[in-house]
Amino acid sequence: MVEPVLQIDNVPGQNFMSRSGLKKILVTGGAGFIGHHLARRLLDTGRDVVVLDDLSSGRRDNVPGAATFIKGSILDREVVEEALSGVDACIHLAAVSSVEKCNRQLTSSHAVNITGFLNLVEAIADSGAKRTVVYASSAAVYGASQNLPLSEEGRCAPLSPYGADKLSCELHARAAYEVYGISTTGLRFFNVFGPGQDSHSPYSGVIANFAQRLSNNENIMIYGDGMQTRDFVYVDDVVEALIRSVETRRDGARVLNVCSGVETSINDLARLMIEETKSNCGIHHVDGLLGEVRHSQGCTRALQAALDFRCRTDLRAGLAQLLAPIRQ
Repeated sequence: MVEPVLQIDNVPGQNFMSRSGLKKILVTGGAGFIGHHLARRLLDTGRDVVVLDDLSSGRRDNVPGAATFIKGSILDREVVEEALSGVDACIHLAAVSSVEKCNRQLTSSHAVNITGFLNLVEAIADSGAKRTVVYASSAAVYGASQNLPLSEEGRCAPLSPYGADKLSCELHARAAYEVYGISTTGLRFFNVFGPGQDSHSPYSGVIANFAQRLSNNENIMIYGDGMQTRDFVYVDDVVEALIRSVETRRDGARVLNVCSGVETSINDLARLMIEETKSNCGIHHVDGLLGEVRHSQGCTRALQAALDFRCRTDLRAGLAQLLAPIRQ
């Protein structure tokens, strides 16, 4: 059986042109955690922003007042066409990003993650207008690969329906270029964290959950031995990567890791958060999760080569900003 490998051309400079003149940008999922940070930053750079969100996980008060808000589903073709009207580029973040929900609600999550993406691609193709498209992929496409750091040219073998959906988006993006001439950039987000991440949401990550427990003066709960590692990336760096991606256009369908390149154990993360908050809380270990990826660390070379950018906010600095409101 041939292992699934996605071949990526990351040679910088080829068919490259500046797109800083883009003025109106659609952000799908713009009421969510990453989306609302992105929408505000785009407005700060002088762009007009359209936000399309069905508010199934995002919040209306996340949408900046200066943005045009359209409440609707990425599955509704008429709504998508309305949102695309007059925009120069699209940043597609709308998805069911909870691994647990994708496991429980396979077909409905798949519809949003795949059919929603194809609905957007088809609407752009039918419009005949050239638009830059940047979309959120995930490190989940790599599965349990132990060949660290994880590189865009490496093996993709997702272990979850969510990871399979994201890899499918990447493959459809490549097909969209071949069939329709639509150029895309897919960004494989690693473990994103930062202010505004809802710890009560099933979409939130381990940092948001730890922060919530510390704010309640509760011990941190770690699944397993805590030696599993993750690559944490601050939301401001993710936003910068999204904006740089949309400001440039190169023919084809590229994918890029968005990661810090630093491997941090969950035990070290917990200790660091306890230190940062000056908390007296302890650490409690419980049974591990089945199917959990043991180690994750991304390679940063392709991102730097393609966008002249590296995620520069180190973990402690990002945690200091996130945890400031609950510091003892």
